[in-house]
Amino acid sequence: MAAGGRPPLALLLSLPLLVTLFSSPPASAADDTIAANSSLADDETLVSAGGVFELGFFTPAGSTARFLGIWYRGIAPQTVVWVANRDAPINGTTASLGLNATGSLVLADQSGRVFWSSAPSNANATGAPVAQLLDSGNFVLRDGGGAGAAVLWQSFDHPSDTLLPGMKLGWDLTTGLDRHLTTWRSPGDPSPGDYTFGIDIRGVPEGFIRYGGAAPVYRNGPWNGLQFSGEPEMEPNNSNFRFEFVANVSDVYYTFLVDGGGGGVVSRFVLNQSSVQRYVWPPGGQAWSLYWSLPRDQCDRYAQCGVFGVCDTSSGSPACGCVHGFTPASPRDWALRDSSAGCRRMTPLNCTGDGFLPLREVKLPDTTNATEDTTITVDQCRQRCLANCSCLAYSASSIKGGDSGCIIWSSLLIDIRHFAYGGEDLYVRLAASDLPSNGDGSRKKNIVVVVFVSLVVLVLFGFGGFFIWNKLFRNRGRFQSTQRFNSFDSSIPLTPVQDRKLEDESGQNKDLNVTLFDMATIAFSTNNFATWNKLGEGGFGAVYKGELEGGQTVAVKRLSKYSTQGLDEFKNEVMLIAKLQHVNLVRLLGCCIHGEERILVYEYMENKSLDNFIFDKGRSAQLNWSKRFEIILGIARGLLYLHQDSRYKVIHRDLKAGNILLDKDMNPKISDFGVARIFGDDTDSRTRKVVGTYGYMSPEYAMDGVFSVKSDVFSFGVLVLEVVSGRKNRGVYSSGEQASLLSQAWRLWREGSAVALLDEAVAGAGAYRGSEVWRCVQVALLCVQERPDDRPHMSEVFLALGNPGAVLPQPRHPGFCSDRGSTSTDGEWSSTCTVNDVTVTIVEGR
Repeated sequence: MAAGGRPPLALLLSLPLLVTLFSSPPASAADDTIAANSSLADDETLVSAGGVFELGFFTPAGSTARFLGIWYRGIAPQTVVWVANRDAPINGTTASLGLNATGSLVLADQSGRVFWSSAPSNANATGAPVAQLLDSGNFVLRDGGGAGAAVLWQSFDHPSDTLLPGMKLGWDLTTGLDRHLTTWRSPGDPSPGDYTFGIDIRGVPEGFIRYGGAAPVYRNGPWNGLQFSGEPEMEPNNSNFRFEFVANVSDVYYTFLVDGGGGGVVSRFVLNQSSVQRYVWPPGGQAWSLYWSLPRDQCDRYAQCGVFGVCDTSSGSPACGCVHGFTPASPRDWALRDSSAGCRRMTPLNCTGDGFLPLREVKLPDTTNATEDTTITVDQCRQRCLANCSCLAYSASSIKGGDSGCIIWSSLLIDIRHFAYGGEDLYVRLAASDLPSNGDGSRKKNIVVVVFVSLVVLVLFGFGGFFIWNKLFRNRGRFQSTQRFNSFDSSIPLTPVQDRKLEDESGQNKDLNVTLFDMATIAFSTNNFATWNKLGEGGFGAVYKGELEGGQTVAVKRLSKYSTQGLDEFKNEVMLIAKLQHVNLVRLLGCCIHGEERILVYEYMENKSLDNFIFDKGRSAQLNWSKRFEIILGIARGLLYLHQDSRYKVIHRDLKAGNILLDKDMNPKISDFGVARIFGDDTDSRTRKVVGTYGYMSPEYAMDGVFSVKSDVFSFGVLVLEVVSGRKNRGVYSSGEQASLLSQAWRLWREGSAVALLDEAVAGAGAYRGSEVWRCVQVALLCVQERPDDRPHMSEVFLALGNPGAVLPQPRHPGFCSDRGSTSTDGEWSSTCTVNDVTVTIVEGR
């Protein structure tokens, strides 16, 4: 392969020979060959005979270095498919590519500095060597000019980041040559990056994307005769592509051909950071079109669900589940959507009484340690596995023309996913007691069980209905208390006359399935809403500290009569929080409706809200970077639950620092669901009443009333920047101009100084990871991008924050609103948003 560094000149050619090369005739500008003892200068190129590819020197965008490479001729922008001197950029000098008489290509400058050379050939050259650029994109060095001459070296054996039609991805077992793809370091730096994609020939061969040369990121599964097990997109009858996989004693490789091998569609297969992508340029096309990209979703990430776990995005949330007969190895982590520990077997195998559970339409597990026998039938494979006590699963090795062959796994099964179509059948070994029941007797037994359970449920419903009716009937006059309470906004006592309509409505509303406190209990717990018990006050009312009988401390939210939150919003909040249970959501203990009073009782949060810390210079130092990062992850986890993992898809619509409460251990909990909305799908919705808090609302919501889960994502991005910086988005931080936090973060990001956004109280302590700060700022800027479609979903956000090895896209311009500083007497704010610079009025609810 090409030399990776800058070897001494004596190892490659002598100085007189180098001088000869530079003084030799250059290749003609439109030629496709370099003859022996000639060279290609910096300003010259080779063009393949059919004008498909061009070889020469180029400078990547944003760079000043020169590289020798091959690119498509006539396609703009320039698309480079191969680079020679990836590890040795040419800076401050000019170089030329020469071909010496011994059959070596040498890239060097006039001073004798060698940047690259072709690997010495094992073949003995008998004729005058010739280097030729072919229409396939292959740059070949032949022993003589004839088409049948021996190939001494070829660029196809040393790929960069691109696989072209006819190239081989894999191994030459005779010579030990491993042809694999390696990413560019960045769009402006073609030096080898962190990701590789190649064929692993241990066990049963399959393709892996690896990070740092070792850690697997994606696996495409073993070849099944038609396609890779994990890539059903590889349709065997595709009229545009033909896919081939060869595995014999001398070669193991994958290749593809396009449109019968000539004309028509142009295609390339590229390793782009942590994903492999197939691009096509249709006849008469104007740009590259993405045909497909892998990994396609979270289930394609290697070992997403751990050992004996199955990932399935079509089954809703959570995506991970255990194979039947297995249970989560760490139930607590599993409940928090961390499935990396995988699953454990419920009943140990006893070898003699075991059976097999079929898993249909799946990507076969990692075959690195599996064994394959293509000469036996699938039934023979089953018998062989059953006779081997260490065999844990088996599958057919080929589905071409019917199932045949055998793959046997004797190690833990990992990286299984279920497909809606195109997967294979995997047979997992289980103890007899864990095998699903089959047959008519079992069916009858199941019917009996279903009927019995149904009858029990009906009886329980009957008793439950009677109990509820009896309780409501007996408590109908309970609120007729003679005690007098202070009204919520003055010292005027409330009269004992109650609004029965509200009480009756609450009692009959099946959605309010929570504990109903009477007013006497609430008033007693808060010392009749004493001022010294007040924890805070917002647009929707005051919050008091209370103590129930038994000593339980609670937070009592007493809605103001001037609040914009009415009975509907009140019921909305009660219904949502009562049915949402998550470690990062505040827990509702009960409610009270008494005349004009509407009260919510929450679990007590010792450290109040997040804004009391991050925006307070005296207290911000209490939140070091480690704790801030944990708070960001906790908020992301809670929001992911609302959007994806809860019983309902919930859009909060008022995510802000003041609505993030902190318990005694500073764990974050999302609160205040008065304006939240339930969604049944991913469709956007529109409202005439824009409610929320200025500075956190996305432009499309603030201006047009259009909201979706991406509105919450925008608010989350703002919140992350506030946690990182300790500054409010609404404030002014640049001298002489009004600059929001978003605009300041965007400016620092573009300058490459994102870490400078970190709160001085944290930066001064020095105990922080710059890479985590950088990642948080990048994720936040991705969340606040102007177009909702550009913003990631919370599942992607959470994975990006928790996975240091994940490669993130570059953020685009944020969609922020600039404060114009004008307030009206009714509490409305005038603002200008960046979408189309139209002034709108935003109702600030709290």
